[in-house]
Amino acid sequence: MSLVEFDLRGLEPGQAPERAVVAEAAGAGALLVRGPVAALAAVLATLHGAGRTAEVPVSWEPAEDSSSRGLARDLGVGTGGEREMTLVRDDHGGVLLQHGRYEAAEQGRLPLAARLGVQAHHDDARVADGMVARIDVRPDWRAVDTLRVVVTPQLLRPPRRSTGRALQLASDPARVTRDGVPYPRPVTRWTWYADDRVRWRLRP
Repeated sequence: MSLVEFDLRGLEPGQAPERAVVAEAAGAGALLVRGPVAALAAVLATLHGAGRTAEVPVSWEPAEDSSSRGLARDLGVGTGGEREMTLVRDDHGGVLLQHGRYEAAEQGRLPLAARLGVQAHHDDARVADGMVARIDVRPDWRAVDTLRVVVTPQLLRPPRRSTGRALQLASDPARVTRDGVPYPRPVTRWTWYADDRVRWRLRP
């Protein structure tokens, strides 16, 4: 199996590639992805769906946007040797590399004031039970199988922070954004977790 290259630098902000565009990743021997964070996430989701994340090394040439530069720095792209990385997944078939957000589906006339009722558990700790403005989730690339979670009860109030492996949410209708890309429909349940059974191979 040969190297498969994806040039996805033309993706607009908030856009992910169609599944058919990255489907060839499932049979690749090695991968090179050019483009933003959402492009790399889509390719990794395809690899995971094929059960081949542990087999196929992935190289990434980040786009020029600030999110791509930040993730490239966090991953150490261009430094060191090939290494195994945590795979952060959700229960809707996606992969999270940099930033997830959970917030009210209906933003109303004052989006910054929108809140939703939610119950959230980060591992065994209950981190939200009531009305919140949003919940932000980030993989911690300095640790292993770790998510950093920030719960903002309402704007201008101190947030609550936690670290752990899995975040489970049940709520009023919510909007989910994964690495800048909105999920296509409102949800009332969601889980993000660092899967300790699966790794993906980064080839700098």
